[in-house]
Amino acid sequence: MTSAHTDSFVRDRLPPPGAQPDFRFDLPELLYPERLNAAVDLIDTGDPDALAVLNDNGRWTYGAMADLSDRIARLLVEEEGLEPGNRVFLRGPNGAMLFACWLGVLKAGGILVTTMPVLRAGEIATILARAEVSHAIVDDRCLEDYHPGAAQAGTVRSLLTYHGDLGGGALERRLERTAPGFPAAATHRDDVALIAFTSGTTGKPKGCVHFHRDVLACADAFARHLLDPRPGDRWACSAPIAFTFGLGQLLIFPWRFGGTAVTLETPGPGPLLDAIARHRVTTLATAPTAYKAMLGLLGGADISSLRTCVSAGEHLPAATWHAWAEATGLRIVDGIGATEMMHIFISASGDDIRPGATGKAVPGYQATVLGEDGRPLATGTGRLAVKGPTGCRYFDDPRQADYVEHGWNVTGDTYRRDGDGYFWYVARSDDMIVSAGYNIAAPEVENALYGHPAVGECAVVGVPCPERGQKVMAFIVPAPGHEPSDALAETLQAHVKATIAPYKYPRAIAFVAALPKTATGKLQRYALRTAE
Repeated sequence: MTSAHTDSFVRDRLPPPGAQPDFRFDLPELLYPERLNAAVDLIDTGDPDALAVLNDNGRWTYGAMADLSDRIARLLVEEEGLEPGNRVFLRGPNGAMLFACWLGVLKAGGILVTTMPVLRAGEIATILARAEVSHAIVDDRCLEDYHPGAAQAGTVRSLLTYHGDLGGGALERRLERTAPGFPAAATHRDDVALIAFTSGTTGKPKGCVHFHRDVLACADAFARHLLDPRPGDRWACSAPIAFTFGLGQLLIFPWRFGGTAVTLETPGPGPLLDAIARHRVTTLATAPTAYKAMLGLLGGADISSLRTCVSAGEHLPAATWHAWAEATGLRIVDGIGATEMMHIFISASGDDIRPGATGKAVPGYQATVLGEDGRPLATGTGRLAVKGPTGCRYFDDPRQADYVEHGWNVTGDTYRRDGDGYFWYVARSDDMIVSAGYNIAAPEVENALYGHPAVGECAVVGVPCPERGQKVMAFIVPAPGHEPSDALAETLQAHVKATIAPYKYPRAIAFVAALPKTATGKLQRYALRTAE
């Protein structure tokens, strides 16, 4: 291929072809032209007068978003020295300006590194350094943790700041003086578009690399075939676009099919219901825990505009599915995706839904379960494995070999496959805790706890939780001179919140005299789960 990227830093650190999964392009809609810039296909080809973004601060048409992203691209290239292939860090809540920056980076030929606003300085520094990020665009309300993180990493040479969708920020003032129009970079369909960082079981972030073709493929496989997308649909999602689930549901899917992204800066269950009524949302995507929470808030809520509900991020219990269907008349489209796979690859909709089952392989994908010998099983229980138009390409990471086996993407989930080809979730295969849709690495929480002098030893596991699916629980052996107490537990919880992203903190703490270990000193996490 002839790449448009003059900076080959990421491309040079992709896994060798033999270590990558087998890719399948079985659908005609997945056969993209060689020259493809995903941002152009998403925003520049839409009806310029159609509504692209809607929120409580305003309305932005496709034409307005195309113009704004052109100006951002021009400013990045002509004034900030961005070269194709440079990495650009984005940080801010979902909104029109963040989305325009996302588009502008791709138009300029840059590679997106989008992060959640809740990340702390140390986590930001790790990502900036790992990707050798040169440029950053940050909501000026999210600078407190960014500045020390950037100072620690020492890679960023250009920082642009904006003020949400309210206007008046430094970037907005510069864009007023920037000429309109910009010839978007003629990227190859297999040029890198983004690095999505996700926590591994060791807490060291893994960078999942996706190409320009992958950005469109998740829409043309899952959304096109299972969500019945229509022009004018209004899409809302609780996840930030730093999560590929949120990126697909709130940015890629609406614009791929001529719809509108409805954005919220604080998307809890209550605000989601308010937004559905106020902005006439037709497609809602959130985690099972949010659907369960909204059930108790439906009295008096106007959700008559809703046509489609999507759930992902954790297993959707059959009880939640039935309760939502009974209360609303809407059947939730469940699905499993992964950052490594870009988006959902097993799902079912309409009459194909079987409550409690995740579904079947999405059109364009092939899925199976692997037995103990690593071979696919026609039916039965094993490790979930998948192939399709997207797949795992870890950035400069030996853990590629753990995720890709004999061409299969092995997700780390244990599933049961029945005789009809439906997949039923059993459990996570590793020590990742999935809580309210968030992936939380147990060792990362342990490392944060060890930073407090009151902690002698600790171990973190996920335990069942009716509200969150799983919750983080810490077993702690206090250091000498420290006595177990509720006050100490609260102090340690606050310490974790201040050290890493707050959603990772242990919601339950048990003080113990010793941790269960093998004869060789290895921690027995399963014994802690049993003990709890």
